[in-house]
Amino acid sequence: MADKEKMILDAMKNEGKPMRPGDIAAKTKLDKKEVSKAIAKLKKEGKIDSPKRCFYSPVA
Repeated sequence: MADKEKMILDAMKNEGKPMRPGDIAAKTKLDKKEVSKAIAKLKKEGKIDSPKRCFYSPVA
């Protein structure tokens, strides 16, 4: 797993609730476009899910 993906997963786990890509970008200091790409990849791999539209959380 790439460093960016790990940072994103860690930020989600630390927050403890579903997050929007913009919030994740602010927490990780990454570009929002990079966060969106990583989210798409993580979702495809089954590591995160979307409990409601535009919010993402790690799979337990």
